[in-house]
Amino acid sequence: MYIVLGILCFIIILQAMALWKYQRQVKDICRQLAFLMKNDSNMLVTGEIKVGGIGKLMDILNTFLAMRRAERKKYLEKERVIADTYTNLSHDIRTPLTSLDGYFQLLETCEDPGEQKRYLGIIQERIQSLKAMLEELFMFTKLKNESYQMELSRCCLNRILKETVFSYYDEWLKWGIEPEIRIADTPFYIEGNDQGLKRLIQNVIKNGLDHGEQQIRIELFGKEEQAVLKISNQTRNPEEIDVSQVFERFYKADPARSRNSTGLGLSIAKELAVRMGGTIRAGLVGKEFYVEIKFPFEMGR
Repeated sequence: MYIVLGILCFIIILQAMALWKYQRQVKDICRQLAFLMKNDSNMLVTGEIKVGGIGKLMDILNTFLAMRRAERKKYLEKERVIADTYTNLSHDIRTPLTSLDGYFQLLETCEDPGEQKRYLGIIQERIQSLKAMLEELFMFTKLKNESYQMELSRCCLNRILKETVFSYYDEWLKWGIEPEIRIADTPFYIEGNDQGLKRLIQNVIKNGLDHGEQQIRIELFGKEEQAVLKISNQTRNPEEIDVSQVFERFYKADPARSRNSTGLGLSIAKELAVRMGGTIRAGLVGKEFYVEIKFPFEMGR
């Protein structure tokens, strides 16, 4: 009888000790969580006891904390991108704004009709430059928004490329540029967006005009069940181009020649290509810089 009572007392004491440790562990977890709520720390919830569901609770809490940290990191990165965007854009806009102010003052004091016309032409060019910068900022911000959904439909890449290239005819004629254009006769249909494709092509062509010589080659051909669009131009200083960085926002190989550019053009082109299921890459062979875009295609009428 005494032996049974002794055993029961021993079991009760063990249970009491286990309950005490269990409660102490719960309090310690609460203390750790309170600390993590007030401090930015990578610390994980730890404990000595992992039985009775405590171990599973700690695993779930640590998984939740890791998810929250990843979300916070993503949020801070997005905030940094937006802040950098506005900071760099403010710097880029300051130059044409200062120029506008100067030409408006000249216009006010000038009495020569010929000079007035010239000043008005320059002012109009600066306004168009500002408009283009703001449009690039709007497009970049929109593409970086995860909730933005681009509407895709069956598009003929050949047709869109021809229309976009033709829109540059007057500008190329003005600057004495004779582009080399090779577009396959076979129609390539892709899942894309008409305006998105036009903007992609325009940005790549504009990049070539801003940073290269007055030579440009545009090719569209099929390779391994993919439509390949390759736009290349000769560069004056190829050593200044970092191919690994050209799709990064605000990258400018030659800031002096791209003073009217935000440096977002190729970054926007990459976002557009990816959203339409394509890939984009850049390369440098000798003095020839090229951008190559690939889309899966289907042939048809």
